[in-house]
Amino acid sequence: MASVTQRIAEIKQPRGGYLKPSEFEKIIINDGLQLGQENISPSTVGLAVDYLSRFMMEREKNPKLPIRFAANKAFEISIIGYTVRQALVSCQEVKSDKKKGIEISQLLDNITGLDEKSIIAACKATGYDVWYRNLKVALICNGPESINPDKATIENIRIMVERSLSFFREYGPITADGFTFEKDGYTKTVDAGDGDFLTKDTLWDFKVTKGEITNKYTLQLLMYWIMGQHSKKDVYKNITRIGIYNPRQNIVNLYDISKCPKHLIYDIERDVICY
Repeated sequence: MASVTQRIAEIKQPRGGYLKPSEFEKIIINDGLQLGQENISPSTVGLAVDYLSRFMMEREKNPKLPIRFAANKAFEISIIGYTVRQALVSCQEVKSDKKKGIEISQLLDNITGLDEKSIIAACKATGYDVWYRNLKVALICNGPESINPDKATIENIRIMVERSLSFFREYGPITADGFTFEKDGYTKTVDAGDGDFLTKDTLWDFKVTKGEITNKYTLQLLMYWIMGQHSKKDVYKNITRIGIYNPRQNIVNLYDISKCPKHLIYDIERDVICY
């Protein structure tokens, strides 16, 4: 049993990949802004951009919604991770030197927008995600108190969130986020995995990487689309495109599913997802 990304790491793709990155249409958005060097990990920056974008979009969509409610929804995984950590601390499964931490409620109370205080709190809050995503790593890594973005990093995150908001104003609105594939979409081989965003006709993934898209990314998206079709959920019926948006590079990559050979979809169904 594996998640989508774990399964992709296990298999050997055909030469060039099941779905070649060159098959995607590349759209460059130029806002004239340049990003500086960052002093925290790219994964933390990526999560902060993702969750703050969700938070800000929720606030735009429902301006009367309590700010803390929007933060709870956007940082749901961080909250779950914190809960796991506290449970392990209480039953003394975590060593004493790892018990120091910051209350997740304190961090979420400080998230109100894209000001410096909010961005710092967001970065620290994502430090609890690892307790949900990878417990082995969580037991050896430093806690949120060690995550201290400098001014350049804070500005980078602000720019990337603002780019994301602009992107969804053009390509949105969002119809679902954090989507899953219960029950018929999963198999005994691939039993976990969730995507980022759906719009009316496109399944989107966010990447905050510095490099080009890879065949691992494209296979991940195509697997999500196939699993969505197998799930028979209405939300996937009109999805005809898959796309990647990278707010760091401000680049959109799009692929029309109608161009995908049927034998390729069959191969992935049979050999990768194992229906």
